[in-house]
Amino acid sequence: MKVILAKPRGFCAGVVRAIEIVERALDKYGPPVYVRHEIVHNKWVVDALKARGARFVEDLSEVPENAITIFSAHCVAKKVEIEAKERGLRVLNATCPLVSKVHSQGRHYVRQGRTVVLVGHAGHPEVEGTLGQISGPVRLVETEKDVEMLDLPNDAPIAYVTQTTLSVDDTRGIIDALYRRFTDVVGPGTQDICYATQNRQTALLELTKLVDAIFVVGAKNSSNSNRLCEIGIEAGTPTYLIANGGEIRPEWLRDVEVVGITAGASAPEVMVRDVINALRQISPVEVTTLPGQDESIEFRVPVELLDTTGAKNISKDSYLGNTPSPEVVCW
Repeated sequence: MKVILAKPRGFCAGVVRAIEIVERALDKYGPPVYVRHEIVHNKWVVDALKARGARFVEDLSEVPENAITIFSAHCVAKKVEIEAKERGLRVLNATCPLVSKVHSQGRHYVRQGRTVVLVGHAGHPEVEGTLGQISGPVRLVETEKDVEMLDLPNDAPIAYVTQTTLSVDDTRGIIDALYRRFTDVVGPGTQDICYATQNRQTALLELTKLVDAIFVVGAKNSSNSNRLCEIGIEAGTPTYLIANGGEIRPEWLRDVEVVGITAGASAPEVMVRDVINALRQISPVEVTTLPGQDESIEFRVPVELLDTTGAKNISKDSYLGNTPSPEVVCW
């Protein structure tokens, strides 16, 4: 069986930074440290951090006074920040800088007197946080039909921002609908989208041209992982979202000679290797990697954590001492 790995795949810079913040906080302050919401949407990562002494909570009322408190990569609403300050919690903010940039853009548009339209999925932690970070009129839209339903005059000055786990392709139809309906529309350029989301979707589309089936390694509650799975299916390739190799069903591999593997932005490389090892239990495999976009972006951790010396080396290709998969470039 041939196994082709997508490139890029797995951890993005925002996820690397968020995990490193928890690791460094544990090294500097000792356990426990409290993390509001899952630091990233991946059970393996969360369990690994729990084993080191991180405690994950959904409400600040679960955090003791003066405790080290970390906000997840997805962000939190402004009221959560205020609550933490009022309670005297020692906060480290692991919000992805690209998400923070969306908040800044939204606040800028509000100061211009515009109604902000947020393109995203209702209920997603990033969307909930963004809605709570922009003080001013913000309308959430998920579909082109939602644009038509907005109770705004057609000449209303509006501006749009997008959930970072949506790519240019994901949002293009909705943004076009905004321009069709409204006469005064502004928004960020395509260079301001999340590079990781676009790169992983582009790599997956290349994979669909070469394989008989695709496994997307990621969590069921990961927006970007689910979207990767949807894109593979839309391209006509059987595509399955799995957390690890143990979830592979033999019937998925019937008459399959070439398997593609990618991973969502919060999935560690060790889980990709777990899938490869599971396939090896079924058939001998030959692993290759498609050429793709190199990602060199890094985000710095908060300054108070820069003096930690024992923090583990976190990268897109490794986590908790695991070595990366061999990268054999083909085609």
